[in-house]
Amino acid sequence: MLKTFDEICTFPVVYDAYLAARRGKRSKAATAKYEAHALENVSNLVYILRTQLYRPGPFHLFTVYEPKERLVQAPAFTDKVVQHALVDNVVYERLTRSFILDNYASQIGKGLHFGLDRLSGFMTDYWNKHHTAEGWVLKCDVRRFFASIDHDILKTKLLALDFEPEIYTMLCNYIDSTDGLPLGYQTSQLFALLFLDQFDHYVKEVLRIRYYGRYMDDFFLIHPDKEYLQFCLREIHAFMASINLELNEKTHIFPLRNGIDFLGFHTYLIDSGSGKVIRKLRHNSVKKMRAKLRYWAKTYPLDEVDRDTILASWQAWDAHAAHGNTWRLRQEVRQQVREILKEDI
Repeated sequence: MLKTFDEICTFPVVYDAYLAARRGKRSKAATAKYEAHALENVSNLVYILRTQLYRPGPFHLFTVYEPKERLVQAPAFTDKVVQHALVDNVVYERLTRSFILDNYASQIGKGLHFGLDRLSGFMTDYWNKHHTAEGWVLKCDVRRFFASIDHDILKTKLLALDFEPEIYTMLCNYIDSTDGLPLGYQTSQLFALLFLDQFDHYVKEVLRIRYYGRYMDDFFLIHPDKEYLQFCLREIHAFMASINLELNEKTHIFPLRNGIDFLGFHTYLIDSGSGKVIRKLRHNSVKKMRAKLRYWAKTYPLDEVDRDTILASWQAWDAHAAHGNTWRLRQEVRQQVREILKEDI
């Protein structure tokens, strides 16, 4: 049940938000500092929220390199608590009500592997309907998506959702804290999904594309007619221009039989009479893991990297790779990790 602003500004709700914000982060210095005086900090935050004195604090800036290089603007721990209080109790449900099934990112019950399974299902359905892998794919990517999101357009979309004035003002404060949207904010993920929600409906309901999926700024359309996808591309360019976005140079149309690079895997339909769908890890992912293995082989004997770090990195990669046709590759990597650690895993 959605909570009102007054209900959010209570000790039980804010304390629950604090518990959510610290989950998996208790070893971090900022979390430990807040936790040392948790009851006092939560009580103070409740007062600041009730009196509407709260403003987002400064960012902690750092760069991540997976899956690509990005500057992350991480919020202070107090801001994470407030965002959980808002998102978990009112913002998430209200924003996601209109989202289509094939908008995959940052939602409960969806995510990367859900999107991959939907793509495989689309290919199977395409085969069952057309009995061939002959067809076409329009693959698109939005240029500098988070950095390019127009604040005025986003605020108009939020205003239409009829938030209480106090909550709407807080959300606008997050939006105006930087140009575009800050990577690292919980609210930013949902704002970005909302920003293209109307576009999702346009593709499905106006362009009538049956096989369409989007993960944040990365999306695909599958159709048997290349000329129709060329028409769709022109329409998509126009739609993006209307909200001050543009597609990047990765956008192109290619044969379905070539397969689709999406969410770290190359998924393709076998035109061999069975319509089998194969999903392989992208070459870049394999290349990076082999580089890690070489690095660990050199540094682990010198105590420059510890066992837990190696295991955590390998297990995360293995869990992701398991969603493709990768059994032999995973066994090969597992064996190399065993040899590096000199133990059975």
